[in-house]
This record gives sequence, structure tokens and C-alpha cells, in this order.
Amino acid sequence: MHPFLLTYTGSLTPSVSAFTKKPNTQTAEIEATVIFEAETEKPDVKVRWQRDSKDISSSYKYTISAEGNMHSLTINNVVQEDAVGYAVIAGVSKVKFELKIKESEVKEPQKAVSPDPAVVEPKPEEPKETPSAPTESSAADTSGTASDGVAPEGLPESHQPDTRQDLTGLFTERPQSGEVNVGENITFVARVCGESLLKKPTVKWFKGKWMDLASKSGKHLQLKEHYDRNTKVYTFEMHIIAAKANFAGAYRCEVSSRDKFDSCNFDLAVHEARTTDGFDIRTAFRRTSTDAGEDSGELDFSALLKKRAVHVSTEPEVDAWEILQKSSPSEYEKIAFQYGITDLRGMLKRLKKMKKEKKKSAAFLRKLDPAYQVEKAHKIKLQIEVANPDAEVKWLKNGQEIHLTGRYIFESVGNKRFLTINNCALADDAAYTCMIGEEKTVTELFVKEPPVLIVRNLEDQMVMKGERAEFECDVSEEGAQVKWEKDGVELTRDESFKYRFKKDGCKHVLIINDVTKEDCGHYRVKTNGGQSLAELMVQEKQLEVYQSIADLTVKAKDQAVFKCEVSDENVKGIWYKNGVEVKPDARTHITHIGRIHKLTIDDVKPEDEGDYTFVPEGYAFNLSAKLNFLEVKIDFVPRQDPPKIHLDCMGRTAESTILVVAGNKLRLDVPITGDPAPTVVWTKGEKVLTDSDGRVHVESTKGHCIFTIEGAERQDEGVYSVIVRNPAGEDTADINVKVGEDSCIVQWDPPLFDGGQPVIGYVLERKKKKSYRWMRLNFDPYKETTYEAKRMIEGVAYEMRIYAVNAIGMSRPSAASQPFVPVAPTSEPTGLCVDDISDTTISLKWRAPERIGSAELEGYGVEYCKEGSDEWIPAFKGLTDRTSVIIRDLPTGEKMQFRVRAYNMAGPSPPATLQQAVTIREIMQRPKIWVPRNLHQTLIKKVGETINLVIPFQGKPRPQVTWTKNDEPLDPKQVSIRNSNTDTILFIRRSERKDSGNYDVQVQIENVEDRASVNIQIVDLPGPPQNLKAIDVWGFNVALEWKPPKDNGNCDITGYTIQKADKKTMEWYTVFEQYRRTNCVVSDLIMGNEYVFRVYAMNMVGLSPEPCLSKDSAYIQKTGIVYKPPSYKERDFSEVPKFTHPLMSRSVIAGYNATLSCSVRGIPKPKITWYKNKMDITNEAKYRMFSNQGVLTLEIRKPCPFDGGVYMCKAINSSGEDVVECKLEVRRKYMPLTQELLRDLLSNS
Repeated sequence: MHPFLLTYTGSLTPSVSAFTKKPNTQTAEIEATVIFEAETEKPDVKVRWQRDSKDISSSYKYTISAEGNMHSLTINNVVQEDAVGYAVIAGVSKVKFELKIKESEVKEPQKAVSPDPAVVEPKPEEPKETPSAPTESSAADTSGTASDGVAPEGLPESHQPDTRQDLTGLFTERPQSGEVNVGENITFVARVCGESLLKKPTVKWFKGKWMDLASKSGKHLQLKEHYDRNTKVYTFEMHIIAAKANFAGAYRCEVSSRDKFDSCNFDLAVHEARTTDGFDIRTAFRRTSTDAGEDSGELDFSALLKKRAVHVSTEPEVDAWEILQKSSPSEYEKIAFQYGITDLRGMLKRLKKMKKEKKKSAAFLRKLDPAYQVEKAHKIKLQIEVANPDAEVKWLKNGQEIHLTGRYIFESVGNKRFLTINNCALADDAAYTCMIGEEKTVTELFVKEPPVLIVRNLEDQMVMKGERAEFECDVSEEGAQVKWEKDGVELTRDESFKYRFKKDGCKHVLIINDVTKEDCGHYRVKTNGGQSLAELMVQEKQLEVYQSIADLTVKAKDQAVFKCEVSDENVKGIWYKNGVEVKPDARTHITHIGRIHKLTIDDVKPEDEGDYTFVPEGYAFNLSAKLNFLEVKIDFVPRQDPPKIHLDCMGRTAESTILVVAGNKLRLDVPITGDPAPTVVWTKGEKVLTDSDGRVHVESTKGHCIFTIEGAERQDEGVYSVIVRNPAGEDTADINVKVGEDSCIVQWDPPLFDGGQPVIGYVLERKKKKSYRWMRLNFDPYKETTYEAKRMIEGVAYEMRIYAVNAIGMSRPSAASQPFVPVAPTSEPTGLCVDDISDTTISLKWRAPERIGSAELEGYGVEYCKEGSDEWIPAFKGLTDRTSVIIRDLPTGEKMQFRVRAYNMAGPSPPATLQQAVTIREIMQRPKIWVPRNLHQTLIKKVGETINLVIPFQGKPRPQVTWTKNDEPLDPKQVSIRNSNTDTILFIRRSERKDSGNYDVQVQIENVEDRASVNIQIVDLPGPPQNLKAIDVWGFNVALEWKPPKDNGNCDITGYTIQKADKKTMEWYTVFEQYRRTNCVVSDLIMGNEYVFRVYAMNMVGLSPEPCLSKDSAYIQKTGIVYKPPSYKERDFSEVPKFTHPLMSRSVIAGYNATLSCSVRGIPKPKITWYKNKMDITNEAKYRMFSNQGVLTLEIRKPCPFDGGVYMCKAINSSGEDVVECKLEVRRKYMPLTQELLRDLLSNS
């Protein structure tokens, strides 16, 4: 049992480090418990403890605790190996300290209980024959001994322990009551049998009823425990060292293990050392502290207020205080120990106060008791008696008058006055005064808060990486405060929403979002009445391979594509060729789009042949395939020129962009070459452009391809691709087209001099800034002084000038305006959705606008309003550059609408708004659909069968469930939907073929949703095959051919059944069953008979109801036919051996196996011989030779430097031979340090 620490909270001098109190070096004895304490400036600082520069974690040996600013390290059962250096780290501050060990000067205390009763050996100077009372010196050694067997020798009968307790429950040995003198040691022992327990029991030691001694462990109190694996017995010890007088009293030991519990009460008596001259009673009255002056320490009245255990007795109850009042001071000590009063100084003060109260009061016949105690939520009644029945009584609480309410009730019955307090709370723990005139009586009320118990413990959780983990527990009281810890460190809610804490009545939930491997550990929930521990285990997601790479055989100049598909789209990978990583270049392209990984090799060459491997990063497997190069001999190749597009600039850069004003014609004339003449395809995105659109025209002439759009519009903007192909190859070019439709408003003042004639209008011109050509905007005089110039291109700088016109003519042009650039607002942001929501906050996220324009995007503005209101309120001041935001301090329970707008220098964009209003309340449980495992694949049912799908889900409050089929609502006449709080049911009584499709189910709480899909396939019998006919008849054989049925029954055709019948009898016999092809040969027919045939189609449901009959019959001729086999010219397939992959020279390290590999081809199979330095090594045991599909391998077992040399492989067959060789260098494991090497090292240094 690990002790908790009582930390010092005095003021410390602040320092520049993170610590305000630093641990110091301590000296301890063997088997002692040492506590190091540190205090930090801030309560939320993470603190690490180290031993010899290695981090320490909580265990049986070390206990690490943190409460606010205080941090402590407890080392239990100190041994000699613990005398090393330690350190504590907080932020960048590190404090070092040491633990020193000294030899124990105190003798080993004898245990209070021993497994076998034994007699205590007397000291050598004492005779064994004298079993008299122990002396002072011997008492120090024997006072700590108490057993439940035979009493220790030398102990008086009156001091023998009580052995009448029965061993019931979990205890196999209970701690017994004991006596000890002041300054001596005593040990209490409890034993628990662990044979029937699933886990280690928990033991707590108490003094009185409520004082947990685990928090008092230190100089005078040590708690130890150990486990005997042979007897399976747990032993728990409580050592009291240098006992003091206030240690006396009643103690209790509690043991619990899951649903089992047991406890035992025992007493400790502490005796003062008596002198022969006399007895000074004042030495017995001590305060709780003996380290300071006379008035130091606190008076402990808790023992007087606690309820004693109820003993069944026929004797009347005795008031100890009445006995003390009537007794002489010389008898105080005896009476105090008899009735369990431990605080003698407090006893004297109370007696003194009670004697003062004996003075008769003129107003009160009976005053309030000094103190009352009541449990929380219970009722208590305070009573007094007054001398005058008509006297007015005033009740006060902490000096403030109490007024009559539902909780405070005043009663008056004759001379008695009552104050009743209902449903007592912690706030009622106060001092109460009853006043009559100037006289008063005072009492103190103590409200005891019952401990909050954990009713349902935490459970261990195992989740996949990236998912969400939840720990739940139930406590005994609603609204109770709990504390969550991970590996001893308290968890708090941070800005990243990593940890979230929820309360739902008595249920408390810890939510961990986006679980990683670092989140593994033990999580603990604590209350003031217990705690529960559970473990979180995180597993990596297993990577599934949906499509593996396949072997390829390609010809020269062709393209080779290796493609694979894995389950996780975020997984990256590396491609290897023959063990060497493949790097992208002009011919080699590596792409990763979603779950698909591709390796593309253009213009394949013979050196590209080899083994290709894809290795996913972070996973211990790979996918391999082989690329085979096919050599094709071409005798004659006609001249062909690959197509070529001749453009000065291509791509999407600013220089290659073609600008066109809205409403004008766009004509793209692209010169091309190629022989034969290539075909031309124009595309925009993935759409192929043709003449089907009235505004689009595509033409191809010799040497040119022309693309025209009449009346360009804004939606015509984009990248246009032209693709030209012919048998020699293809070429592609991209052309970026931008349509300008922006406008500007021009204002000017009339001319100062009108020339003697009134101005009848104005003429406007504009030009691009870098151009010298002015373009007139109007031909008739414009009378206003404000004009809107349209059809301008966004992002292009313009200048304007104006002419004034009167009856005489046009004036000179005005000075050109300052250059200006038309800009337009962006399009609205996309993908606005709710990311998370709580009682007062909401998290939104969105994507950037599809069209930003030429002006730079300045940021986003977020606004909200209540449902039904038009008043939009900014969520924050200014703009944000991020595409997500958290809005705080929202009213709980309100329905709110949100919108986001993008801003540039032209102003705000159209807003992006949520589809529906959001209720601001925390979703207790996010919606989640649990699709059964059997529905992860396509559900196949036959026509007419019943479909009953039960899809469980979770969500609190109850989510809204929506079903769709192929993105359309379901037909309620055909499909029935029933929903409950935990699942949804899709029911079809009689399924039909039209019920096949993809069914989507959606559960939604506010704007948080989850989706799942179920694919249903309704199958039926197939239709009959088509067009069965006999295509050939020879000998006793007939060749049949047919076509698959039009209706396959909504599933694959698995085969056909072919039957024959003699036309004379028309009895049908089966020739083939489950035949997969659509043609066959029927043999063993009888000569002279005429046959007809029929074929049934078969799928997973069965045979087609109707067969397909042959239109014509087949007659088997009686005349014999002599078969003349065709003559074939035998071809010589022999081939001279040739090594397709040579041996490679290598350098290896001595002592490690080495291999040499090459590949050879040849027909017939050549004979292989290996040589070293031209010596045949075929029969030497040091070498092993392998041959697999033409790949030859020589393995050299643990080579030494003498195995280096020239290795040669010879392949011989009847057509010839071929030889390949390489050099092998064997290096030593280490390089000997020669004088030359030493000189080189010294010269380099």
C-alpha cells in the first residue's frame, strides 16, 4: 500500500527557477520510507522525476503524487542500491539531490502477530527463571509484541492481547490490540489469503473512524506489505515508531477486493513512564504538537464528535463528562482512558468551560450543548429551555440572524424553544447562537459529508489508432466532483479538445479524441470515497490490400504500369527495383491518389526488366511483381512521324493565359504536325468538347486545329486541353482561357470653358496600361458625368480619358486617369459544416472559395444570429486567415444560424450558410452506426424472400434516422422502416428484382451525422440461352455454339447444362453439367441417328425455367471418314546458353554468409558449373548451389579472407556454352592497426 504524503504548505522565497521549494539530500535507514517534496510556481506545470538521469514512473517501489503546486516522490522500502543521484525537472528547470543510506541504529521491532507463537527471549543479564514484569530496558524490546497465540513470556496477564476474535471474511490473521510506552516501537500485522482472489487486495488503516493513516506515513508511521508466492498470503504491516501519548486510541484495518470486504478493530494504549517521587498530572495533558510552546498544536475534538460503535449491553448509557465533573482531578487520567478520551488538554478546557456554564442564568433554564453533529441531507433539531415562557428568542448563524424559511423552522412549546434545520448542507456547518435580550447560548454544528462512492467501475478499453476512446463510471451522488488522472498526472480540458469530460446525472465520462500510441496507459477516476483504474490499449490499423500489383510483359517503346490499392489512403510507400529504390525521372513516374499507388514507366527498354516491389511505410510486408521485356523483331516499319503541337507557350502561367472580353468570340488556332494526319480531341476538364453546343465549333484542317466559342461567358473560363493522336504516338497541350466581365464606374467634372456653345455630351476612351491603342467606348455623346465601363478583364490595369463635345466639335482629350485594376469579390466559401459543439461553444470549418480572382484573399468573416431573426452578429472582430473557428459564449439551448463570407479588396463574397439552424447544446453521445459484419458485403436474397435488416446505432439525444436508395427516398408501399432509440429496421415482406440497389442510412443529431451503406442484390432464375446451333458435324461428333441469355437473373452465369435427344425417341440425356463456355463438342454419337440439342443456363439460384432448343438437327453419317492429319514442319527450339543477368563483383565482411546470383536461359536446359580462380568447386562443402527457373545462386558459408578471388559460372548444353565471372573481396571484421595506418591517422588529426 503506497502512503500518501502530508505536504508542507508554508511560504517559500520565490526564485528564478520553476520551483519555489526544492527537494534536499536526505539520509535514511535500510527498509525506511523516504519522501522528497517540491513545489512549483504554477499548478499546471508537468513535473518529471529521474533516477540516474532515467525517468521514474509510479510503481510499488516509487509513488509519485501531485496536488496543485505540490509534487512529491516517495521511495518505499529503501535498500542499499537506492543510494544514487536523483533529479526533478519542471520545464527548463532541473534540481539534483541524493539519497544516502546509514546503518540502522534502532533494533528491529517485533511484530504484533506472528504465524507461529513464540516466546520472547530475555536479555542475557536477565535469568530465564524469573518471569516477572519487564524492566524499562526490556520493555522497549517487548512492548511491541502482541500475538494471538500464547502470550509472550514476561508479559503480565493483564497485558495479554485479546484472542477471542474469530477469523472470518478475508482475514486469515487479524491485528490485535497492544500496549506500548512513550518512545517505544510497536508493529501490527494483518494477513490475507490470496488464493481465491483475482487481484491484489486493497488495505486501509484508520485511526478512529475517518482518519486515513496513509496520509500520515512518515517519521513515526510506516506501512509495509509483501506477498509470499509459496503460501499465496499477503502480509500488511503498520509500524509505529517512537510512540507518543496522543497515538493512543481505537484503530481499524479494512481490506477489500472487488465485491469482498472485511474489517477489524483494535486498540493501542500508550503508557507514560512513571516516577517514584510522585505523579504530575500536567504531563499527561498534551496538545497534538510537542515541537513548540505550551499553546502550540490543535485541540482534537473529532473523537468526541464521532459516533462510537454500538455495543449490545443491558447497562444504562453513562455520560463520561458528568463522571468527570463529579470526580477529583487525580482521577481524570483513569476516567479519560476508560472512556476513550485522548486529548487531555482539550478535556480540561471543556471541563473548565462546563463549570463556568453551571452558573445559573436568569434567561435560560437549559442551554445548547457545546456541539452537534449531523450528516449531510439529514435533519437536526436544536433545543433550549427559557425561564420566561413569553420571552422572545432570536437565532443567529455565524452572527447573522436566521429568518423563517422552508429549511429553518422555529417552534415554541411552553418553556421550550426549537430550531429545526431540514436537509442540512455543507453551508450549515457553522456556529449557532440563541439570544434572549443580552444573554446568549452558543453551539457549533458539524455537518458530515458522506463519501462519494464509485458504483460502477471503469472498464479496460482497446481502440484502434485515430478513433475515440470513452471511459465511463457511475458514482453514488449526482453532481459529485471527480478527478481524472493518467499515470498519476491529472487531466485537464485544453484548447485542442484532446480530453473532454461529461456529466450526466451520476454518470461521468472521459472522452479521448484521436487516440494515438502515446495515449496508452492507466486512467484513474478519484472521488473522496474511492477510486477506479482502467487501462487503455491502442492498436494500429491493419493495412488491407484491395488490389495487388501483377506481373507485366511489355514490348519496346510501350508503357508499363504497376498499380496497387490499399485500405488506407494516408499510407505512403516506396517502390524498389531489384532491391534498389526507384527514383522518378523523365520516363518513370510515381503517383499516389487516394488509396491507389502507381508506378508508370514510359518507353520501356530492356534494362527496365526486373523485379519491382512496393513497400508501404510503417508496415512489415510488401507487394512484388516482375516486368518482362518482350523483344519483337520487325522486318519493315513504314515511316511514321509522331504528332506534335507547335505553340510558343503552354501551361497555366500568367504569360500563357489567353484573355478574352465577355461577349467576344474566342478562337484558338493551334498548328499541328504528324504523319499520318493525327486526330484531334478538345477537352475541358474531363468533358470532351464537340459541336453539340451551338456556341462551340471544332474544325481540323491540314496542319491546323481550330476551336471557336461564340460569345464568351464567365463559365467558359478554365484550362482547355488539345490532344492529337496517330499510330506513332500522341501529344497534349493545355491552354488557359480567362474571360473578363468586370466593370468600373468613371466620374468627371464638366470643362471649365465650353467654347461659347453648351456641352452636348462626352466621348470616353480606354486602353490597357502597357498598350498605346485607345479604344472608344461610345460613339454618340454621353450626357451624364458618370459612366459604367463594362467588359473589362479582371486583374488587368487600365487607363481612361474623356472628350467634351459641343456643336463645334470635340475638345482635346483629358489627361489619362490613374491606372486602375478591376477586381471582383470571390465566390462563396465551400463545405461549411459543424465540427464540434458543446453547451456554450461551436466549432465550424469550411474550405476556400472555388474562385478567388486576381485580388488577394484578405480573410474570412463569421456571423451568427438567432433563428427567426435577421440581425447578424459578428463572431469576432476583424477577419481570420484560418478555415476553422471556435465561437464561444453562445446561449445554451438557443437555435442559431451561422454564415461565412470571404473578403478581398472588392468586398465580401456571397455568404455560405448552414443548411439548418443548430441548437447550442452538447451532444452527450455522437451519432455512430454499427453495421453488422454480415452487411459489410453485398446482401444477396432470392426473389420473394423476406428482407429484415437491423442496423444498431448510438447517439444521445435520440438521433434522426433517414433511409435512401440510390440517393432517392424509399417507397413506403414496398419498404417499411421502424426506428427505436438504439436501432433501425428495414423490412421488405416479399423482395423483387427492383429492390436491388445501394441503401444509405443516415443518423443525425443537429449538424453532426454518420452514414453507412448496405448493398442489396435480389437474384432470380436466369433466362434461356440464345441462338443454339450446330456449327459442324464430323464423325461421331457435333460442335455446338450459343449465346448467353439476355436475362442473367441479376447475378453471374455459373455454367450451362447441355442435353441431347435422338429424334426417334425424344428422350433427353445430359451431356455436360455446369459447363462454362458458350461452345462445346458432343461426342460418342451413334452413326445413322439424327439428334437435337437443348441448353439450360445456370446461376446461383438454379437452372433457367426454359431451355434453348437447336433450330436444326444433326445427322451422323454412316459412311466412315478417314482422318488425314495435317503435316507440320518441325521447328528447332534449341537455343545457345546465354546469361541474361551477369554476376556482379561484391565486397563482403568475413564471417557472414555471402551469395552470388545470375540468370541464364537456354534450350535444352544447360548444365551449370561454378569455378573459383578457374578451379571447380562443385563438390566442396563450403559452397551451396541453387537453380530456380533459370536464376542461379552460389552461397558461400561464412567466408574468410582466403575465399576472395575470381568466381566464374559456366553454362553448357548441346548448342554451345556461355561464361560469366565476377570478383569477390572478403574484408576483415576489423582493420589491424599497422604502423602505416597509425601514421595516417596521426597526420590527419
